[in-house]
Amino acid sequence: MAGNPQASQANGPFDQEVDLLVVGSGAGALTSAVVASIEGCKQVLVVEKSDRYGGTSAMSGGGIWIPNSHYARQEGVKDSPEEALQYLKAVIGDEVSEERLTTYVEKAAEMLEYLARNSRVAFESVPYSDYYPEMPGGKEGHRTHQPLPISAKHLKEHFLQLREPPPQVLVAGKLTMTMKEGRAFLTQAKGWMFTAVMMALRYYLDIPGRLKGKRSRRLTMGNALVGQLRWSMLDRGIDLWLQSPLESLIEENGVVLGAVINRNGKSLRVRARKGVVIGAGGFEHNLEMRKKYLPQPTNPDWSGSQINNTGDGIQAAMAIGAKTDMMQHAWWAPSVKIPKWDRPYVIFAERSLPGLVIVNKAGKRFQNEAAPYLESGLAFYTANKPDEPTFPSFVVFDATFRKKFPFGPIAPGYSMPDNRIGKRIWDVLVKADSIEALAEKIGVDAKGLKETVRKNNEYAKTGTDPEFHRGESFYDRYYGDARTSPNPCIAPISEAPYYALPIHPGDIGTKGGVLTDVNGRAVDEQGEVIAGLYVIGNSAASVMGSKYPGAGATLGPAMTFGYLAAKHAAKQQDLALAGKKNHNAQASEQAVQA
Repeated sequence: MAGNPQASQANGPFDQEVDLLVVGSGAGALTSAVVASIEGCKQVLVVEKSDRYGGTSAMSGGGIWIPNSHYARQEGVKDSPEEALQYLKAVIGDEVSEERLTTYVEKAAEMLEYLARNSRVAFESVPYSDYYPEMPGGKEGHRTHQPLPISAKHLKEHFLQLREPPPQVLVAGKLTMTMKEGRAFLTQAKGWMFTAVMMALRYYLDIPGRLKGKRSRRLTMGNALVGQLRWSMLDRGIDLWLQSPLESLIEENGVVLGAVINRNGKSLRVRARKGVVIGAGGFEHNLEMRKKYLPQPTNPDWSGSQINNTGDGIQAAMAIGAKTDMMQHAWWAPSVKIPKWDRPYVIFAERSLPGLVIVNKAGKRFQNEAAPYLESGLAFYTANKPDEPTFPSFVVFDATFRKKFPFGPIAPGYSMPDNRIGKRIWDVLVKADSIEALAEKIGVDAKGLKETVRKNNEYAKTGTDPEFHRGESFYDRYYGDARTSPNPCIAPISEAPYYALPIHPGDIGTKGGVLTDVNGRAVDEQGEVIAGLYVIGNSAASVMGSKYPGAGATLGPAMTFGYLAAKHAAKQQDLALAGKKNHNAQASEQAVQA
């Protein structure tokens, strides 16, 4: 695909015609495709740039943040759109219009119930806390939902084209787990060993699956969500083209009529009678765009999203005059990069475990390690100073932590002793017999690090962190160790040997993109709707502003506005006729003025 897509005019014949063209194959894009088909679009085409479908959604935890859902009500949870709006406004402020926020809290639950009634998509609410539960309207659970596991047999031969989950959401590189199972396994909560045994039994007793390969056919998390949507597409006969990147949008008289898609090396002009939906991810793997828009320093290698997100859809929309917003923001999350591995380990939850600190080059803490990952990642930038740089920073822990808990690419010592850790990990993992020796090896101030560890050990006794308030929020404690008291997020760092890993301000995608209205329609620099063009997911400016209200606040809006875009598009007449009407109206106005 061209690095800077240009608009194409509508002159010349079309190679193919469909009702709706969907660019991208993540959860938002596939939701649009399924809903459009349900709403009466007879020909829906999904095009995907890579050789795998599912995008970053398939690699994610698959959670969606949906307030006041029917699933939560079934659990007896009390919630309302009013409480959710109060919460979002308290967290986000005035970064996003109240109209868009109101639309989200009113339509998200509607979307989820619609899919439950009309497709294979099925979720359950989980007791996963909002990221700021103490804020007005915040909740300590059941706004986040996880997809129910499904068997890959429902996808038939299309299973092998589903983007694989990353190692960090697998146990031993092959056992799949739900969000609930993952929490139990990570925190070693009561019954976690039984959970681990059941995961292993499900895997090894699937004899037909093992005969076909190592990949588990029990789909969970993001693979379950994308799998459910793909299954729904198969039910409805919706076409999916792989290795078919977007080259440009076809626009005439202010109306998007279709797009140029590269398939098998040939540029095909695809007419979309009711519109084009762009849900092709952000620009996190486009170095030039990162340098232009994001805070510095920046590096695509720190991003945990899939590598095909290079801003193609955003650039194509910009080429026809679409307005962008929030371009300086990302879904930040600290990450650990292992040399020669294709993507880093994103550190979502392990930071809450007791017995570690994250320090800068001065050996000082600069954040609440247990904070939501957006806040933790952003802290690298806000705390960076010439005399106390945070690039890189280091996570430091001791032998006790090493024995008990995983961290990023390193499994717990009880299952992976040091002599079983691979050479590539040892290229960045540092080990020493004292804090002073560790500081010297990683190049941080030894006095500063020793003082930081002393303070941490004092906080472990009192249970209070006066510097950064670690463990005070209900969210902080969600992934803490319930066996550790008085604070489940703080434990002494006192048993040699000591370890350190470099850690960077990674991300799971960018937040900035095309500004849209409440139906996902792109708007131009004058605030006027661009007819025929819908933009959703990380290709659109986030309805969550610069914040991250709760787990699934990426996929929830992607699916909700994908749903709204599809319902709006399905009601449209042939856009070519609309374009002619626009053209005739403009010509008449010019004649009157003349």
